[in-house]
Amino acid sequence: MKRILLAVAACATALLVAANAAAQTQDYPNRPIRIIVPQAPGSGPDIIARAIGQKITESMGQQVIVENRAGANGIIGMEAVAKSKPDGYTLVHAVPSALTMNPYVYKKLPYDTFKDFVPVTQTADNPFGLLVNPGLPVRTVKELVALGRARPSQLDYASFGIGNQTHLAGELFALATNLKLTHVPYKGQTPAVTDLIGGQIALLFTPLPGAAQHIDSGKLRLLATCGEARDTIFTNAPTMRESGFPTVIITGWLGLLAPTGTPKEIVNHLQSDVAKHLQTAEMKDTFTRNGTKPVGSTPEQFERFIKSEAQKWSSVIKRAGLEFTQ
Repeated sequence: MKRILLAVAACATALLVAANAAAQTQDYPNRPIRIIVPQAPGSGPDIIARAIGQKITESMGQQVIVENRAGANGIIGMEAVAKSKPDGYTLVHAVPSALTMNPYVYKKLPYDTFKDFVPVTQTADNPFGLLVNPGLPVRTVKELVALGRARPSQLDYASFGIGNQTHLAGELFALATNLKLTHVPYKGQTPAVTDLIGGQIALLFTPLPGAAQHIDSGKLRLLATCGEARDTIFTNAPTMRESGFPTVIITGWLGLLAPTGTPKEIVNHLQSDVAKHLQTAEMKDTFTRNGTKPVGSTPEQFERFIKSEAQKWSSVIKRAGLEFTQ
């Protein structure tokens, strides 16, 4: 009898939980939604998050608040979301380093990429490129490699911080070319690009949206893009593959995630709404003006993509001897 009563109680509890979840999902959203951006205001992820947030506000009838929590290579913002209530009212607009690189660079993280988050959708694809100061006597990647071999350990490359994708891109390039490069980490994109323009640094792998104006003005020279195919904006630049370095493929991206435990119905609702907006001419124009491309993948597609990116970069980190450097 006791076992029967316990079983009945367990069933009742399960039914109550399911009913509460259904009710929660049915009237979602009924209050403001918060999107945490683990980067500074005015950064690419911030601009895109605010554009998406505005559209969610219009379609769902609830305000979307974008909150910047920059610092520690994205760790501060990611932790805040991982520890939030999984009810669909707190999301993160994440970048590659925070999800697919930090776990292999840092000894301890206050979050687990694969346990603490549920993917909603990849929002953007950011083209990466190899930039040099115009004063460097090279116009192709092969000329850069030849210069690096003629001056071993004298070429330095900038990054936006240790463990950042811009850091690991340089390491991938060094592994592919057997060059000895000196890594100079900066606290973000602005100081790194500023010193590259000023000639204090020789080269930089970077998402192109933040450097487009400097390429157009001639302050920086784009040697190659890093995608599988030529970029639709920087059409005159060859790819790294075309330049003779087929393993140097680097994809910059952005994506929305929620805390694990967020009801699947809410995740699917968010994905459907965001993906719909990303296909509009207005949003495509906004993305193009910021040098990026809208995506809008399903949660399942985004999850597979994150896992493949993590596998790729964990291998680069291990080969470069960067495991647990912090």
